[in-house]
Order: sequence, then structure tokens, then C-alpha cells
Amino acid sequence: MNIQSESELRSKRITAMPRSVIHMMSALARDVDDPVSLSWAKPVHGTPKNIGAAAVEAIEKGLCSGYSPGLGLPELREAIAAKLRRDNNMSARPDEVLVTVGAIEAITAALAATIDAGDEVLLPSPNYSTHTEQVRMLSGIPVFVPCIEGEGFRPDVTRLRAAITKNTRAVLFSTPCNPTGAVFNEADLRAIGDLALEYGLTVIIDEAYEYFTFDDAVHFSLASAREYQENVISVFTVTKTYAMTGWRIGYVHARGDLIFEMNKAHNCMAICAPVVSQYASLAAINGPQDCVEDFRLKYLRNRDRVCERLDALSEHFSYQRPAGSYCMFPRILHPDGKNSLEFCKRMLTEARVSTTPGVGFGTGGEEHMRITFCCAYEDIDRAFDRIESWLS
Repeated sequence: MNIQSESELRSKRITAMPRSVIHMMSALARDVDDPVSLSWAKPVHGTPKNIGAAAVEAIEKGLCSGYSPGLGLPELREAIAAKLRRDNNMSARPDEVLVTVGAIEAITAALAATIDAGDEVLLPSPNYSTHTEQVRMLSGIPVFVPCIEGEGFRPDVTRLRAAITKNTRAVLFSTPCNPTGAVFNEADLRAIGDLALEYGLTVIIDEAYEYFTFDDAVHFSLASAREYQENVISVFTVTKTYAMTGWRIGYVHARGDLIFEMNKAHNCMAICAPVVSQYASLAAINGPQDCVEDFRLKYLRNRDRVCERLDALSEHFSYQRPAGSYCMFPRILHPDGKNSLEFCKRMLTEARVSTTPGVGFGTGGEEHMRITFCCAYEDIDRAFDRIESWLS
């Protein structure tokens, strides 16, 4: 009889996975008295009331006690396809749409359908931390390609080309970007699309923050250009658009045969997305859209205030002004900032302000910290008053 140790009973693949720095900082903050959070990408304003009312109505009608079709409610997929045609200029059909448990599950399903063990996935970095671990969890190999920080964290297409090998299968990134706030412009996205066509790659794009752009930045969906449609998997979410982080609904658009394959992975992970949340999402997409612009203007006001407060701390931080999302990625100039994890831990315990260490966002992340500005406006000043006092 073989008696295995506790370590032998655990998967080496998952045991080697680092803990999310986002969740780590949130856990540490629970032990701090009256912390101010600039670390969690969760809007503080609630979900619009018409969306909640639609969920209540669906429950009262008895529509939520069973599974939906795995691909999602037919009427929701119709609404999503119409939204993609209207807002993203994509020639989308309902049979090219899969409804998922948030954008995270959509990306996992997309990777499961496109890469095998040992395949490489290019990640313009800094990149969203979960993307890295999703690649590794599926036995792929993440390859970090530094973005151009001095140009607002633009993707470096020349370096992306140089990083391609015979094992490269996909490119994965978000735009507008979490954590940097970069909005990849149309020319750069088309250049990445050209690489995909030349080398036979899949481009997986997380477009969760599509509506939240600022100044002159414009969000461009690469799949709207017909020449790239076959090679692009586009991931979206109601989570960010309608302040529905707890409802857990995302959706993905791709060519029909890829949707068929992704649905196999989706079936293994979830069977279907939460039905009550699907009815809420239907109301969100088909209902009044004023809330989306209201949210964008709140984030713009918050972004500008964070930038003002960082300007007053220019000896300690430099930053690229975010063009989208509700995240930004200042560089820590303070001597202790070379270790972003220790710096952010100290800021939490000593100044009682929670941010996210940049080390968790790929090889380009160290010596930075992620700040989110989806918080209450007054919390920005509360946080920076504490940071200024701490640094001085």
C-alpha cells in the first residue's frame, strides 16, 4: 500500500501557480483598520435598477430553475449579436456567440479550444495577471513581450514578431488594458492581425472595458475588419459595462466552428451561465444605455483626480495617463519600489491604502503598482492624503 504525502496529493501544475496578488492584497486589507482600496476593479455604484427588476421578474415567472441551452438563452444571443453589429461594427450572428460565466471563463474556453500542451501564447506585457495563469493551467507557455511604456504602454509589434516561434499559437491581451489603461490603436491592432494571418495565429482579445475610453482614444474591435475575422476571438462582458461584477456573465464571439469547440470546454466548466443572470443581462443590453455613459464620466472624473494627486507626488511616482478602463499603472520611483510587493504591503499596513503590486502583471510589471479608480470620488483624496503623509 502506497502512502502519499500531502504534497504528492496535489497537482504540480496548480501548486506551482502563484496566488493572485489582487486577491492577496484584498485578504491582507481585511486585517487593516479602515483601509481605503485602490486595488479592486469593482465599481462601487450598484447595478442599475431595471436590470435587477428583470431578474426578479424572471424568478417570479419560474424561468430560472433549470438549465438554459449551453450556448446561452437564444434571445440573449440574438441581443448580443445585434449589439456587436451596432456598437462594434462586427458582422455577428447568434450562432457565433457563446454566453459564459464572466469573461474569465470565456478566455479559458478560448484557450482550451486553440492551444495544446507546450504551445506558446504571446502576452504583451504588462498584462492582466489571470491571463498568464490561464495559459499555464492549460499547459501552455506564456511568452511576455514588453509594451512601450513611454508611449502609453503601446504594444511593440516588432518585438511581437521577433518572439514568434514554431510553437507560437496565439496572442492574448486586453484593450482597453487592465492594468495599464492603454487603448491599443487601430493601426497597432491591424499590425497584430497581419502577424496572425502571416503565421497562422489566433488573436484572443479581452474587450471588457470597451465603453470606457477617454480623451481622443477610440476602441477598435479587430474582428470588425473582415480580413481578420477568421483569426480573432473577441471576449466581452456585461460585468464592467453595467456594474454587474457579481452577476458573472461574459460572452465570446468567434467563427462558428470555434464556438462549437469552446462550448465543449464551457460544458465541462459550467454547463451554462447562471440563468437568472442571463435574463438580467438581456435587460441590460436591450434596456436604456444612459448608465454606461454615466459610468464613463464618473471614471473620467476619478481618473483626472488620481492624476492630479500623482502629479503632486512626482518625486515618488511617474505614470502614463490612462486612455481607457478604470486602471492605471504608475511606476514607483521611491527607493523601496524596486520590490513592488513589499512596497504595496507596507503602504497597506502603514498608510492603510490598498493598491496592487505590479509584479503580478507579467515581466513588465515590477517597480509599478496598479491603481483602480472605480471607487467613490472622495476615497481618492482619502487615499492620497494618507499616502502623502506616509511618504513624508
